[in-house]
Amino acid sequence: MLSTLRNRLILILLLVAWSGWSLVPRDITIRAPGPDGVMRDDTIRRVPLSLGLDLQGGIHLALEVDQSKGPVANPSDALDRALTVVRTRVDEFGVAEPLIQKVGTDRIVVELAGIDDPARAKAVVQRSAFLEWRITDMQQQFRDALPAIDRALVAAGVRGGARAASPGGLGQLLGDSAAADEPAPLSTLLVTFPDNVPGEFHVPREDFPRADSLINLPTVRQNLPRGIELVWGSEDDSKGARSYRPLYAVERRPVLSGEQLTDARATIDPTTNQAVVTFELTRSGGRIFQRETREHINDFMAIMLDGRVFRKPPVIRSEIGRRGQIELGTASLQEANDLALVLRAGALPAPLHIVEERTVGPSLGRDSIEQGKRAVLVSALAIVICVVAYYRLAGVLAVLALMLYGLFTLGGLASLGATITLPGLAGFALSVGMAVDANVLIFERIREELQGGKTNRLAVDAGFENAMSAIVDSNLTTIITAAFLFQFGTGPVKGFAVTLIIGIVASFITAVFVTRTLFLIWLQRASATKELSI
Repeated sequence: MLSTLRNRLILILLLVAWSGWSLVPRDITIRAPGPDGVMRDDTIRRVPLSLGLDLQGGIHLALEVDQSKGPVANPSDALDRALTVVRTRVDEFGVAEPLIQKVGTDRIVVELAGIDDPARAKAVVQRSAFLEWRITDMQQQFRDALPAIDRALVAAGVRGGARAASPGGLGQLLGDSAAADEPAPLSTLLVTFPDNVPGEFHVPREDFPRADSLINLPTVRQNLPRGIELVWGSEDDSKGARSYRPLYAVERRPVLSGEQLTDARATIDPTTNQAVVTFELTRSGGRIFQRETREHINDFMAIMLDGRVFRKPPVIRSEIGRRGQIELGTASLQEANDLALVLRAGALPAPLHIVEERTVGPSLGRDSIEQGKRAVLVSALAIVICVVAYYRLAGVLAVLALMLYGLFTLGGLASLGATITLPGLAGFALSVGMAVDANVLIFERIREELQGGKTNRLAVDAGFENAMSAIVDSNLTTIITAAFLFQFGTGPVKGFAVTLIIGIVASFITAVFVTRTLFLIWLQRASATKELSI
C-alpha cells in the first residue's frame, strides 16, 4: 500500500507542477504599429489564459463575398479563398489570438479582441487580395549591401545587440571592418542556412519584431540596392529546435500579378509521384509569363500574397506559357492544396463586404468578468458548505480534491492556449457542480457498504468500484454532447464546449484518483477501528 500511495502522490505532484507551470505569466513580444505606421516590437506580460472578445472588448465582423456586380461562379470556393486572404493579414493587427472561421457556406466571422481601431480593421479585412510573382535577389545585391546598411544605421544612432553566436550569423560572415567595432544592427539578426535560396535569410523568431522595425526604417530603405525590396515569409520555419521567420530580398518589379491568373489546382504528378500545383493564365498573362520565364531559367521566383512570400520560392526550370506547374518536392498534397488556394485567392473575383458588425467595449468586459467571478465563487462556496456539512470528513477530502480540480482545469485550458469567454465561465461554473457529483456517487456507495458491515478499507474500495460505471457513463455522454457543440458551434459556443470538456476530464481525474488517494492517506494513518466520517 505504501508503494501504491507513493506512486499516486508522485503523479498528483507532477500534475500540479504541470498545471502551475502552464499558468505562469510570460513576457511575449507582439508586432504593433507605431504612430508612424511602422510595425514595432512591443513586449507585454501575458497570462497564458487570454480573454475573449466579450470580456476584453474588441470587434466582431461577419463578412460575405460581394456579389452586387454579378453572381460569383463558385461562391464556396471564393469564400475559401477569401478566408485564406484574411488569415494572411492577422499580423497587421498585433492580435495574439484572433478568431477567423468560416460559418456555413457563405460567411466568414472575424473576432479581434483588444483592438482599438475598428475602422482600420474593417479596411484591412475588406481589402482585395494582391498576388504577385517576383524573382528573388539572384545576384545577392542585398547581402553585398549589408555592410553599408549597418554603417548607416550606426551613424544614425541605431545599435545592435550582442553578436549572434550562430555560425550562420551574417554579422560574422561579412567581415565588415566598420561592424567589427560596433555590433551590426541588422546583419547580426540575419542567419543563413545551406538550403537557402538566393536572396533568402532567416531571423530568429524572438528577434523578428526588432528586425521588422529595422528594415522599415528610412535609413535601411534608402540604402537598399536599386530595384530590390525586402519582404517577410508568411510562416515561420523550424530549424532544429529553433523557430525562424524567413526574410526575402526580391526584385521590386513583379513578373506577373494575380489579375492574369484564372485557375490553380493541386495534383500528383504521375511521373514523379510528387505533389504539384498546376495553374492557368489569361492569354495576355501567358505571353508575359513566357517571355519572363525564358529570361529567368534556373532563377527562383517568389509567390507573394499581400506582400508576404508563401512557402519557399520554387525554381524556374523551363519556359512557361499560359499553363504551367509548380513543383513542390517532398511537400504533401495538403501543402499543395494550400498553395493552390493562395494562388486562387490572389485572383479573388469579388471583394468582401461586411454584413454584421459589433464593437464590444472594455467596460462590458469588466462587468462580465466581475459577474462571472461572482457566479463561480458563490456556486463554489455553496457546494463546499453543503458537501462538508453533509459528508463531514469525506466532504473535506472532496473539497481538497475540488481545489486541485480547479487547478487542473485552468492548467489544461492554458496548455491548449484557450481563450476565456463569458460562456466559457459558465461552462466552468457548470463543471464545478459536475466535479462534486462524481464524489457524491462515490460517497453514497461507500455509505451503503459501511451500512452492510464492511470495514473502512473494503467499503472505500467497493464504493469507488461500484460508482465507476455511473461516473464514466455520465461524463462520457456529456463529453459527446460538448464535442457536438464544439464541432458545429461558433466562437462563444466553442468556448463553452472546450471549458466543459476540460472540466469533465479534470473532474474525473480528481474524483476517481485524487479523492481516492486522500482516502488512502486517511486509511494509512487511522486505526482499523476508527469510524469513517461520511
